[in-house]
Amino acid sequence: MSDIDLDQLRSELDDFAEPEKKGGRSPREERVIAGFEEIQRFVEKKGRAPQHGEDRDIFERLYAVRLDRLRALEECRSLLAPFDHQGLLSGTKALAAASSETVDEAELLAELKGAAGDGAITELRHVRKSVAKRPAEEIANRTVCEEFETFKPLFEQVKRELKSGVRHTLPVKNMDEIKMAEIQKGEYFIVGGQLAYIAEVGEDFKTQYDRRDSRLRVIYDNGTESDLLMRSFQRALHRDEAGRLITNPDTGPLFAEQQTEDDLVSGTIYVLRSKSDHPVVAANRDVVHKIGVTGGKMETRIANANLDPTFLMADGEVVATYDLFNVNRVKLENLIHRVFDLAQLSIEIRDRFGNPVKPREWFLVPLFVVDEVVKRIKDGTITDYVYDPASARLVKAGC
Repeated sequence: MSDIDLDQLRSELDDFAEPEKKGGRSPREERVIAGFEEIQRFVEKKGRAPQHGEDRDIFERLYAVRLDRLRALEECRSLLAPFDHQGLLSGTKALAAASSETVDEAELLAELKGAAGDGAITELRHVRKSVAKRPAEEIANRTVCEEFETFKPLFEQVKRELKSGVRHTLPVKNMDEIKMAEIQKGEYFIVGGQLAYIAEVGEDFKTQYDRRDSRLRVIYDNGTESDLLMRSFQRALHRDEAGRLITNPDTGPLFAEQQTEDDLVSGTIYVLRSKSDHPVVAANRDVVHKIGVTGGKMETRIANANLDPTFLMADGEVVATYDLFNVNRVKLENLIHRVFDLAQLSIEIRDRFGNPVKPREWFLVPLFVVDEVVKRIKDGTITDYVYDPASARLVKAGC
């Protein structure tokens, strides 16, 4: 077996984005073919495909990782198909299924570098087996969470806050490594289709490769828990295409009253009082308000209000506005309307063509209550409250 150039190996696995060169194979294609031929030589010698597993030779584990990557990339399968007389890409040969081992290519490559020493890289003189390197007590397995009834309300609250828009999710793959390295107690993630809560973060320690790590206690919404290492949890998140971080409303306001340098303008919450002469509106003018969210200019939004049934076919007066930054307008508007659902004004008017219309963004609610709701949306406490029309105030949910 020929010596392995580690830089070429990494390039071969990761750098498949180079454009094809016309007329002959590109250097990248040659590297891919050469790497596949090494796997084929292994198969000829061992009579089987390379397998995953911590008790396997380092080179076999690298070949197993490489073969997985080649199978997963369509352009590689097309390139290598004419050479695949052993059926490795299609799996027609008796191929070993990947075990539950979490393969860390960086660790494998680091072991290879340490193995080189003064001799050939294929002579593994000073490399310990991964089983010896990672004691059994460090291998995390999920178990039943005996205290799940304590954590269950937390999961239910997070799900409500996601639905209402107080929290939202961020793709883990879009987050940089530095930010992901700072997993904190109390954070929530979605991994493997399950909601995961970081209940405890143990003390930091240095790994063999001088990287920071710590032991986590992770509770899952299916009633299980695990005490896996932080880096293992991070790898699981990054390998999950649907892996998500759930934002924490306590990390800052949902939207601010003043824009900062990095903020993106999302729009405006507006509270409008109608000048309609409709008997119901006229009798309750001080508490009949239209509450909406717009991404445009207020002047444009209320222009020609007297021709728009949404505005009760009458001009209006804007009595309050709140600027939004980095907020989903639709979710926020739905949240506000849900809070005031019991106070929605039931009114029917005729549009300019005589058709009956029932506007849905008008509520019988005092302006000071609207202001309180906006403040509670900012600090994330709105999910604990509902609006009570009888007392015209916010009250604790369930009270």
